[in-house]
Amino acid sequence: VDMVLLMTVNPGFGGQKFIENTLGKIHALYHTIEGNELDVDIEVDGGINAETAESVRSAGANVLVAGSYIYGAADVSAAIASLRG
Repeated sequence: VDMVLLMTVNPGFGGQKFIENTLGKIHALYHTIEGNELDVDIEVDGGINAETAESVRSAGANVLVAGSYIYGAADVSAAIASLRG
């Protein structure tokens, strides 16, 4: 396993609100990976924006999918920069 994808919205369509309780799942997965000394990326998809990006990174995610946030932004470069923290 190279990467685990955690959906942070209910799958189906873009632009949904981030589900806050997924932060606990990200955190638990991160500690399982670290505790077993594995080299596995944690990808999150759904409801990612500048605010939620900081939260998921703090929980342990290192690959973020932010389609609606980036492509809906007036300034795509600024939106991408805001995700990087």
